[in-house]
Amino acid sequence: MLIGELSRRTGVSPRLLRYYEEQGLLQAERGSNGYRRYGDDSVLTVRKIRVLLDAGLTSEVIRQVLPCTRSDQPDFDWCAGIRDLLDRELTALNARIEGLQRNHETLTGFLGRQSAPE
Repeated sequence: MLIGELSRRTGVSPRLLRYYEEQGLLQAERGSNGYRRYGDDSVLTVRKIRVLLDAGLTSEVIRQVLPCTRSDQPDFDWCAGIRDLLDRELTALNARIEGLQRNHETLTGFLGRQSAPE
């Protein structure tokens, strides 16, 4: 299928699909006319990419994890190192959450000390 059809079937813009290809997340063959041609499995691949992006993973991490996924949830075949990689990502996410909670508490404190406008 051409990029427009893949875009229509996944709801992902052609620009993003080209970005996924540049990042090594999505494969396309080139026709003699230079047009990208995607296989039917590309729809599932794009769905997996979207779920993994929504989980907060970077394209670099997704590139490592994607070969170990099945279904669009995605479910994992626990390839070597994937559990450790996801554990590290979760640890980093927890650290970011803790930092955001501290920021929230600080801003709440600033607002609590603010005198009401006259």
